[in-house]
Amino acid sequence: MHTLHKMLVLPLAACIALTAALFALSGCNSRNEYVPPPAPKVRVARPEKRDVTDYLQFTGNTQAVNSVDLRARIEGFLVKQAYVDGADVKKGQLLFVIQPEPYEAKVLEAKAGLQSQLAGLHQAEIEYVRAKNLLREKAGPDTDVVKWDAQREQYKAGVENAKAQIELAEINLSYTRIMAPFDGRVSRRNVDVGNLVGGGEKTLLATIISYDPMYVYFTLGERDLLRLQASRHGSAAPGQHVKIPVEVGFSDSSAYPYKGSLDYYGLGIDPKTGTILLRAELPNADEKIAPGLFARVRIPLKDRPGLLVPDTAVGQDQTGHFVLLLNDQNVVEQRPVTIGFAVNDMLVVDKGLSGDERVIVSDLQRVRPGGKAEPLPDAPKAKDAGAKP
Repeated sequence: MHTLHKMLVLPLAACIALTAALFALSGCNSRNEYVPPPAPKVRVARPEKRDVTDYLQFTGNTQAVNSVDLRARIEGFLVKQAYVDGADVKKGQLLFVIQPEPYEAKVLEAKAGLQSQLAGLHQAEIEYVRAKNLLREKAGPDTDVVKWDAQREQYKAGVENAKAQIELAEINLSYTRIMAPFDGRVSRRNVDVGNLVGGGEKTLLATIISYDPMYVYFTLGERDLLRLQASRHGSAAPGQHVKIPVEVGFSDSSAYPYKGSLDYYGLGIDPKTGTILLRAELPNADEKIAPGLFARVRIPLKDRPGLLVPDTAVGQDQTGHFVLLLNDQNVVEQRPVTIGFAVNDMLVVDKGLSGDERVIVSDLQRVRPGGKAEPLPDAPKAKDAGAKP
């Protein structure tokens, strides 16, 4: 029995070894061949042809149209603050009160002085007439006429002086009530109620600024000024008050949502900087624009034909901007381009494209110049809203 087992095991092992050897021989004769991956699928699009508007773009700052420091013009104790710090106020609204009683007394004193001068003038008039009558009857000297005539003129001057003192006292009394000079917003108070103000200096009480409209100041270079004049046929020159539209945006977005117009040109080009100061006026009824904001300003020049590509199709390297194209053999090519301004999510291509190229607009990271790519079919157009699916 043991001998029979050996006879069966030995042939079986020999068969297994022979099979392994045959597999090894067949493996040595075959070669490992590289199978390239399939070409990536990308979406392509032709540059969009449409009219675009050229702009001059600048940076500037916003500034209030009206800004006034409210100061104490007389000396006295501050007795009242009639507004809440930071509140919106109307023109003529009471803001501060300085102790008025001393200045009311000054007005009464000036009025009393006027009455005294009037009484003296009345007496001098009577005496002057009496002296003239006596002189006519040769009952009095002519020196009395001269004396009372001089007294009369002196009292006349005293009356005018008294009237001026009344006017001055009333002006000082009006300074005890500080009013808003225009509609605007008032800052916090700089002096608390109860303090002496106006002693030796014009004490700053608060500041008021207007919010509607709002100014934007920016500078324009010499070449840009000439371009602006050329686009307006020479009418946009300093000294000519031409309303030129202006668009303004801020750091919260890349858009230019605020519309205004130029309302001021500087006197000319500053030879030190080569620029001219310009000012735009923006409506600001909702008071969203605050003074001191950094502003992006652009001025439209003229319309021209342009080529636009999606902003996702534009790349950038050390040499500048580029787009990837797909030629007739579906080979990827890199084309350097010059980029203009943005229009929503599109970029204007000023140089580098003719408009007939197939621009790769998706999966730019999956392709490389010189490699192949497979264009995806165009997406089906949406049907009309009234059509049935």
